[in-house]
Amino acid sequence: MSDKKIRYKAKIAGKNYTIIGARSQKHLQLVEQTVDEQLRQIEALTSGLDPERRAVLAAVNAVSDQIEMQINMQKMEKEIEELKQKLRESNMEHVD
Repeated sequence: MSDKKIRYKAKIAGKNYTIIGARSQKHLQLVEQTVDEQLRQIEALTSGLDPERRAVLAAVNAVSDQIEMQINMQKMEKEIEELKQKLRESNMEHVD
């Protein structure tokens, strides 16, 4: 990731936005597509909600997914450390 910020023109839920960030244009395009798709899915399921509430639901879903991924990453990091410890112990047994 570069520290250089770029301006990316996005269209999400029919509205134009300028996203400024240090991510690649390809990354920002994927973000645009993902958010737009999620908002369309939420709209299809909750047609009575106004756009602001649909946006809040999309944000809640995104944060929920992020927290779940962080928990999974912490579990994997713990498993890696346990495997490293077992490997060290196994190597010590072979030295003796």
